[in-house]
Amino acid sequence: MALSAQRRRTRAPNPVYRPPSPSLESEEESSDLDYDKVCCVECGSGNNARHLLLCDGCDNGYHLYCLKPILVAVPKGSWFCPNCSGTKKLHKFPLVQTKIVDFFRLKKPPAEMEKLMTDTRKRKRRSSFLVTKKSRKLLPFNPTEDPERRLEQMASLATALMATGTEFSNELTYVPGMAPKSANSAVLENGGMQVMSEEDKETLTLCKRMMERGEWPPLLVVFDPREGFTVQADKFIRDLTIITEYVGDVDYLRNRENDDGDSMMTLLSACNPSQSLVVCPDKRSNIARFINGINNFTPEGRKKQNLKCVRYDVGGECRVLLIANRDISKGERLYYDYNGLENEYPTEHFV
Repeated sequence: MALSAQRRRTRAPNPVYRPPSPSLESEEESSDLDYDKVCCVECGSGNNARHLLLCDGCDNGYHLYCLKPILVAVPKGSWFCPNCSGTKKLHKFPLVQTKIVDFFRLKKPPAEMEKLMTDTRKRKRRSSFLVTKKSRKLLPFNPTEDPERRLEQMASLATALMATGTEFSNELTYVPGMAPKSANSAVLENGGMQVMSEEDKETLTLCKRMMERGEWPPLLVVFDPREGFTVQADKFIRDLTIITEYVGDVDYLRNRENDDGDSMMTLLSACNPSQSLVVCPDKRSNIARFINGINNFTPEGRKKQNLKCVRYDVGGECRVLLIANRDISKGERLYYDYNGLENEYPTEHFV
C-alpha cells in the first residue's frame, strides 16, 4: 500500500531512482507530519513520506530509494516487502549449451545461408571505414569470437528474464485484446519517424539472423544494488552499431495510460492519439528491457549516454532500435535518453 500515488509516465524501460536532496526533504516537511509514526525499516527515518511504502503484509515502511534495487515510483495496487514476498536468492541460468539453445529457440541456418551471412559481414566490414561517417549507415554488431563467452552472455540475459518472469522474444508480438498487427502502420505517424534505407534493412535482417544462430551482440546483463538489472558492453562496440530492437507486446497507448508497468516504449506517435501505439515488454522481451536511462538534467548524466533510441519506418511498419551513438569501451554500461524529443519522463532522479 502506498502512502501516496504518483502518476505513471511512459517510456521508462529500467529507471533508476536517486535519493532526494535535503531541499526536497524540507519541502515535504508538512506531509511528513501526517506519517510521523511510519519509519523506514532500512534507514530508520520517517522523512519523505511521499517516498515511503507500507507493506501490505507486515505494515512495515520502506523508502523507495532504500529498497534494493531502488524503485523509481510508488507502485499501484498491493505491494509486499522482500520478506513478505518470499523473494528468493537470484539463481544464475546454467551454462549448458542445450539449455540455452532451448531457452532462446536458437537454430542453425543451412550451409548456403551461413555462407551468405559470412560474405555479407565481410563486405560490411570492408566498406565501413569508407562510408560510416559520410553516409551514416548502420553497422551490424560484432559477436564475441569465443563461443563459451557467448554462452555466458546469453545466460546472463536468461537469468534476468527468469527473475522478472519474462518470456524471451526478439520480435514485436501481437496479442488478442491488444492492438492488431494491422494497427502498426507508419503512415499514421505524426512526423517523428525515420525511413530506414534498404541497406540498413539488410543490416537489421543480418543481425536478426545472426542471433537466431547464437551469434549475439557482445552484451552482458549484470545486477547492481542501486540500478537493478543493467547492461554493459562485453567487447568494444563501434559507433552506429545496432545494439538491439526494442520489442514486446504492442498495444494502444489509450489502453496503457493508467498501467502500472514501468517499461513501455513509444512505437507509433499518431496524428490521431487514439491510434498511437506503445511496446509493452513486461511479459515478452529481450535485452532492451534492461538498458538504463540517463539523468538528462545533469551534465554528468548526459555524458553517460552512449546509445540513441530511434523509431524507424521499416517497410511500412514501425520499429524501435537502440543504436550506439559513439564508440563504446568494453565494460562500459549502456545508457540512452528515455525522453528524446518528448521530454515526458522525469529523469532528474536517475543515478
